[in-house]
Formats: sequence, structure tokens, C-alpha cells
Amino acid sequence: MFKKVLIKIINKTLAEKIQINNTIRSRILRVVDTDGKNLGNMSKDEALALAKQKGLDLIEISPNAEPPVAKIMDYGKYQYDTSKKQKEVKSKSHTYETKNIQISIGIGENDILIKSKAAAEWLKEGHRVKIEMQLKGRSRGLDEAFLKERLNRLLAIIPAQYKIADPLKRMPKGMTIVLESSK
Repeated sequence: MFKKVLIKIINKTLAEKIQINNTIRSRILRVVDTDGKNLGNMSKDEALALAKQKGLDLIEISPNAEPPVAKIMDYGKYQYDTSKKQKEVKSKSHTYETKNIQISIGIGENDILIKSKAAAEWLKEGHRVKIEMQLKGRSRGLDEAFLKERLNRLLAIIPAQYKIADPLKRMPKGMTIVLESSK
């Protein structure tokens, strides 16, 4: 059992590893030149001889294609290009959070201003803002129109442009609405 699991792990790591020069297992390859010109299908030995003649490496780019695609280029340059692409993708992908603002039914005007400024700042950063109006005790039984009006007081003061991502919902502990930047 352990041996089978170990073999699967080894095969998986071998499949993820980039094959270069003599480690390429395929006999026939579609070869691409350094300029991106397609040289056509050729045997592994012919492609290796061509790469050695140019003083470069043969790198298997797409092992799952039929036949596998190999490129003649410097392996160090290939590693540099792939790491550069990965860094670029990582820098462009930014995770956004959902920030929470909790208010009560009897919130004061100054508190509304402070919370609206915080919401505007988060919206400008690209985060989603979840506004929760907590209802306790008798306030749970208040008229829904009155509760919406209290929540709309906060929404009207927010200086940033936003759109409603999740409409107003009634929850057991109160009401929630989710906003996101409209840019």
C-alpha cells in the first residue's frame, strides 16, 4: 500500500517537472525554434542534435499535446521568463475581503459619519462592505419601512460610488446589505 502511494507521488512530481534535453521521454516532438518558428515534427535525436548545434537546450513546453511540443532555447532564460510571468500574475491577483460595519437602531449622527467614511475608504480599496443593523429586544418588531429608513441614512452619507451587491435582507439578529465599488 505504502509503495503504491509513494510511486504515485513520484510520478506526479516527475510529471510536474520540466523535461529538458535527454530527460524528454517522447520519441517524436513538434519542435519550435528560438524565434517561434515551427520546425515541424522530428525525432528526439534530431531535435537534440539541432539544439546542440545552436548551443542551446531542448525544453519540453507542452508535454500533453500530441505530439509533445519542445522549444529550442536557453534553459536559464526559460526559467527566468516563467518566473517573471508567475510574479506578474501574482501581482495582478489581489484578494478582496468583505469588511463589516455594525450599526444599531439608535446610532448617533457622528457615529454614522465615522462609519460612512470607513465604508468609503474600503470601497475605494476595492473591498466589499457588509452593513449589519443589529436589532435587539423590542426593536425586532419595529416596522420594516422604519428600519430601512434608518439604514438608508447611512447609505446616503457614504461619499464613494457603490452598487448594491446583495440587497437588503432580514436576518434573525437584524438586517444586512452588501455594497461593492461600482468602478
